[in-house]
Amino acid sequence: MEALRRIAFLLERAHEPTYRVRAFRNAADLAGRTPRDELAERARRGTLTELPGIGKVTALVIEEALRGETPVYLRRLEATEGAPLDEAAAALRRALRGDLHTHSDWSDGGASIREMAETARDLGHDYIALTDHSPRLTVANGLSAERLRRQLDAVAELSAELAPFRVLTGIEVDILEDGSLDQDPELLDRLDVVVASVHSKLRMDRAAMTRRMVAAVRDPRVNVLGHCTGRIVKGGGRRGGVRPESQFDAALVFDACAAYDVAVEINSRPERLDPPKRLLRLAVEAGCRFAIDSDAHAPGQLDWQPNGCDRAARCGVAPEQVVNTMSADDLLAWARGGS
Repeated sequence: MEALRRIAFLLERAHEPTYRVRAFRNAADLAGRTPRDELAERARRGTLTELPGIGKVTALVIEEALRGETPVYLRRLEATEGAPLDEAAAALRRALRGDLHTHSDWSDGGASIREMAETARDLGHDYIALTDHSPRLTVANGLSAERLRRQLDAVAELSAELAPFRVLTGIEVDILEDGSLDQDPELLDRLDVVVASVHSKLRMDRAAMTRRMVAAVRDPRVNVLGHCTGRIVKGGGRRGGVRPESQFDAALVFDACAAYDVAVEINSRPERLDPPKRLLRLAVEAGCRFAIDSDAHAPGQLDWQPNGCDRAARCGVAPEQVVNTMSADDLLAWARGGS
C-alpha cells in the first residue's frame, strides 16, 4: 500500500531506526499481497491486527487509506522533520552555495577528498570546505600539523583541477579545555575556513564550559562554532547511543558569536540536529550569522543539508544570515575579517 511505503521512505530519510522502517515496509508488502476486499472487511471488523506483521499503528494507516484519507501518521511526518521542504526551507536550500563542514578519509570520513568534492559539485554547490579533525581527536584520526600541510597541497591541486568548483581548505579544530585551539596558529592562519567544536569533556560544569566556548569564539581564527551542544539525539550515528546537551550559558555564547562575527553552525546530521530549536531561536534573537552544514563523513551525507534548512526556516533564519549562501570570494572575504 502506497501510504505505508511513503511513510517508510520518510522514516529512512529522517534516519529513523531500521526496525521502525522495516515494520512499515513489511506491512506494505503484506497489504499488497492481500485482496483489497479482504483488507476492507478486516478494517470494518477491526481484525487487521490478526494479520502477521500488522500492528495497531500500521492497521490504522491501512484503515485511513482505505477510506481515501491521508493517514494521520503520514500527515504528521510530512508536517515535521521528515517532510518535503516547505517553501521557506526550499528557498534556503536553493540559496546555499556550499558546505563548510565535511570530512574525508584523511581523518574519520569514508571517502576521498575528490569523491566528496565531486559529489558536492553534482549536488549544485560552488564550493566545499574540507574540515578534517585536529590531532588530539585520535579516535577520529585527527591530522597532525605535518599531515595537514600535506593535505593543503592535495586540496590546492584538486581545486585547480575541478575549477570553477572550489575546494576550500579548512579544519574542524577541537576546542581544548581552556578554550585554546588544537592546531598550530600558523597553520590555522593559512586555512580558508576554521570550524571550532567541543569534542571532549562534554560534561564540564556550566560556567567552565561557557568560558571555554567564549574563549574559542573570541579567537580571530575561528569562523564557525560547530555543533554547539554536542548532543546526540538518537542512536544510529557513527558511534551509536545518545548523548545529552552540554551545559553552558547559551545567551553569553551567542552574544559572543554575534560580537565576533562567528557563525553558529546548524548541524544537519540526523543524529545531531544541533543546536536544538529553542537555542537556534535564541541565536537568531542574538543577531548571529549561521552556517548550514552537513557534517558529512560520506558522499551521500552531503545531501543532509535540507535537514538544517528545514530547522532554520522553522526558527526564522533568513538566507542573508547564512554565510554559505555567499559566493566563494565573498565567503573568504568574510572569513578573513573583510565583511
